[in-house]
Amino acid sequence: MTNQLRRAAVSVPSNIAEGQTRSHLKEFLQFLSMAQGSLAEVQTQIELAGRLRYLSAEQVEPALQRAESLAKQLYALRNAIADRK
Repeated sequence: MTNQLRRAAVSVPSNIAEGQTRSHLKEFLQFLSMAQGSLAEVQTQIELAGRLRYLSAEQVEPALQRAESLAKQLYALRNAIADRK
């Protein structure tokens, strides 16, 4: 579970960076969608870690709040890019 969470977490900024280098906005949007999917995977892994008691509630809640904040930022970025099309 730890490795899967790490891979998903690394995938979020990696997809954003890779998408930003693409020459077409449509491609950037696609990579932002992948970043959103990876972030959803991170959120799910955190939830599962809490339910399986690998993490305490005191660890889960702030992690999920940070992930939700990032999810909102990604959503706003994706919408801003989509409006430029």
